[in-house]
Amino acid sequence: MTSSKRHAIAADFVFDGANLHRDQAVLVGGARVSGIVPRDRVPAGTDVHTLPGGAWLAPGFIDVQVNGGGDVLFNNQPDAAAIATIVAAHRKSGTTSLLPTFITDTRDKMKTAIDAVRKASDHPGVLGIHLEGPFLSPEKPGVHRRDFIRQPDAEDFKLLTSLGRGVMLVTLAPEVQPKGFIAQLARSGIRVSLGHSAATYEQTKDAIAQGLTGFTHLFNAMPPLSARAPGPVGAALESPDVFFGVIVDGLHVDPAMLRIALSGRAHPMLVTDAMASVGGTRSSFELYGETIEVVNGRCTRKDGALAGSAIDMATAIRNCVDLLQIPLERALSLASANPAAFLGRSDLGHITPGRRADLVALEPRKVQVLETWVAGMRSDAHAGILR
Repeated sequence: MTSSKRHAIAADFVFDGANLHRDQAVLVGGARVSGIVPRDRVPAGTDVHTLPGGAWLAPGFIDVQVNGGGDVLFNNQPDAAAIATIVAAHRKSGTTSLLPTFITDTRDKMKTAIDAVRKASDHPGVLGIHLEGPFLSPEKPGVHRRDFIRQPDAEDFKLLTSLGRGVMLVTLAPEVQPKGFIAQLARSGIRVSLGHSAATYEQTKDAIAQGLTGFTHLFNAMPPLSARAPGPVGAALESPDVFFGVIVDGLHVDPAMLRIALSGRAHPMLVTDAMASVGGTRSSFELYGETIEVVNGRCTRKDGALAGSAIDMATAIRNCVDLLQIPLERALSLASANPAAFLGRSDLGHITPGRRADLVALEPRKVQVLETWVAGMRSDAHAGILR
């Protein structure tokens, strides 16, 4: 339950999404941030929650690609109860809001998934839905079922525009779409991302001109960057108005390639592409009736193909610091400010007056999450339950 009473969270370090402040307190009124003040200037009578010494307070993490969590996979259980389980599982690792991600399946199951998100839309941690497919390239299916991959029709467009509240993000392969389809989606307020695509550089640039603004798990399930064929990766990295997600688990993309991507003109975002095992207790799960084993941090099908990831957002941030050698402040921004901008959520991603009080307290050296706040409501790192 959200309280309208003002309270404060005091920390040795407050990262507001752009700058790092010492010995500050974040004032929270109801669901919103009402100010950042020196901790010795907190208004009298305010309840103050003081973080442990050395802890950081930062904007809550935003994940635009979450297939599952808490031993639940959204494709297997596309209902509001599953969404609640997934959201709670990821909150333990600092993710305060996310897009439940539904991968390639039948139109009837797509409709069921959209209906489930609509029912869950009152929860502040649910920002909308990410449909990763089915409008993909059969040349780059990954673990998506090739027999479910297809081109969209008028009925699909009607379905994609039916969500109502929240963000609709669609991952597709632009080279196999009907002419003008991407522009039609963009004009309708749908965010379009390239993924599981064999598009050329020229086809990708044309899609960007039509309104495509995202790239789903850059490098994976798309042509590689090469000397005479820059492909989608080259188009993305030279475009200042697009965002790309990366899975920083040390498995999906070599750290050297990720460092190159971070030096481009586009805006990087951390995503987990998390599967059911994240925040859960089981070492396997089912996808399309096949068993996916989770061994040494890898989610793999029987044939060895990667099937999403077993990473959480706090681990992705720690890997940015350890593997990519970037400052913690920038890594935090890749998990908060950048995805908020991609989704058009100006009320998220920073700790400034008027924005929603989505916050994460963490121990900075190991990026260990201590507590989170979602719309001003607090949960500890173990239970993931708001109170």
